[in-house]
Amino acid sequence: MSSQNQAAGRKRLVHHLDTPFSTTSWPDITQDDQDAILELLCSFLNPLGQHRRLLPAPSKGRRAARRGRKAAAGGSSATGKPAPGVPPQPKPELDSSIDVGFNSITRNLQAQASSPASSSPTDAGPDVAAAPPYSMVFVARGNQSSAFHCHFPHMVGAASQRSPAGEKTRLVGFSRPCSERLSSVLGVPRVSSVAVKRTAPGAQALLAFVEQKVAPVRVSWMGEGEGGGTVEYCPTQISSTETTVGAKRVRQS
Repeated sequence: MSSQNQAAGRKRLVHHLDTPFSTTSWPDITQDDQDAILELLCSFLNPLGQHRRLLPAPSKGRRAARRGRKAAAGGSSATGKPAPGVPPQPKPELDSSIDVGFNSITRNLQAQASSPASSSPTDAGPDVAAAPPYSMVFVARGNQSSAFHCHFPHMVGAASQRSPAGEKTRLVGFSRPCSERLSSVLGVPRVSSVAVKRTAPGAQALLAFVEQKVAPVRVSWMGEGEGGGTVEYCPTQISSTETTVGAKRVRQS
């Protein structure tokens, strides 16, 4: 009887720390609005991809150097890229107002959430004043597991908590896979998320449409007690789950 129980596996109660706060959901956006926002975003980011495609390819060795010298004698390469020795075109002004990638966007949202309440240059530090807040954050949810983007609603809500009502950061999650299209537009291998700063030039049309269709992220448990409100204590919650573990190994004498 005991051997049958061991073969079937043992059950154990596993405890893990659970959050006492309510979850923050993504803004509800219709699929038609998501498609329209994606089209506007790709049109807005297109100059960055055009600039990257015009950059000269990195040298691959002596043969590439000889081919480069021959192309320089002709004036330009057959691919349309600038010949070696020709200074590359300057980056578009938009480049400094766009952040691409999970790490950089998460790092900047964390810095904005921990910045002082006042955003004036005299009260805020030089790093805070030099980093404008995000106006929009776009995440390709359809191409990755939720473990990689489930923190964005909380972080966007915390980063824009002290912002005026008309300047809240908008969070857009694309439910359909669109990472490959964003990668093609930007000219980079992989794109999981894109953030646009409030000072980005040429973003007025995109921002106006996003603000019209996307509601700001609201974290219900943030800001409790401000303005004379009551604060409710949230005790620590321990979640217990019954799971099955493998059969106990038998020691061999």
